[in-house]
Amino acid sequence: MTTQTEHRTPTDGSADRGGTLLTSVQMARFVASGSLRLDAVVPAEMNAEALSVLEAGLPSVAYGTPLPQAYAPGSFPRRLLELPRVAGALRSLVGVEPTVDHHAVHIREPHNGEAQPLHADAIIDVRPDAFDVQLMYYPQQVTLDMGGTLSVPGSHLRRTNESDTGRYQNLRGQDRLVCPAGTVVFLHHGLWHGGRRNDSDIRRYMYKIRFNPTQRQRLLWDHSDLHDPRVRAELDAHFPWYEQATGRLERYHRVLLWRELTADPTFDLDHWVTRVTNRPADRPEVPSA
Repeated sequence: MTTQTEHRTPTDGSADRGGTLLTSVQMARFVASGSLRLDAVVPAEMNAEALSVLEAGLPSVAYGTPLPQAYAPGSFPRRLLELPRVAGALRSLVGVEPTVDHHAVHIREPHNGEAQPLHADAIIDVRPDAFDVQLMYYPQQVTLDMGGTLSVPGSHLRRTNESDTGRYQNLRGQDRLVCPAGTVVFLHHGLWHGGRRNDSDIRRYMYKIRFNPTQRQRLLWDHSDLHDPRVRAELDAHFPWYEQATGRLERYHRVLLWRELTADPTFDLDHWVTRVTNRPADRPEVPSA
């Protein structure tokens, strides 16, 4: 999971409506890697409160509940989602008033539990123009021996079915989360990931919420830097586990998603998508001399 530190407060008033929005560079990095990480974005006093809140458990939320109705004003989840950078990232990724798919508290006991196999949090999802987002919140500092979430950057656009990837072990370039307290990570629903075993003396807590968008995910972020050269560089990123041939397909699918997100049907890296979507039109015959 790549650490994200760049953010921007727009001057058009949108920050007041939805927090601190992501930039185009950050969005391109999310499209390429499948995750967005905000380190230590939750204040220390909320992290301390979270331990007792998560220990006690949270009321269930029915699938499809609109976000404004899912959590009562003043509740811990509501205050977490109202933090400016959390709210802005969520709005940039899934728009206003997404629905809640589900939420859950995950607790790993000290020196207990097996590592989860690599998996994606969905059956095969063939949507080329939409995606769900999962928020993961870590109220404590997560050290290597606490078994933070492992993920495989750039795996989210490869079509797999739930735990089909469970037989894979130790892929090159995988990321095992180590982070400060108050870190929030947003995952594309297709990213391969799995919780690791907790070998520490400390109980480890994580809270997750999955969101379903209700509006088209198109130019929802602060796109004033849309033509920054770093956008193309992020979208062209190569990850160490990619095979030579099928690794190109990952970039191909990124281009398709970026075209949808930006409403730009001409965007491409190299000419990979342009070549295979070319539909020559009929031309009138030219009379022979």
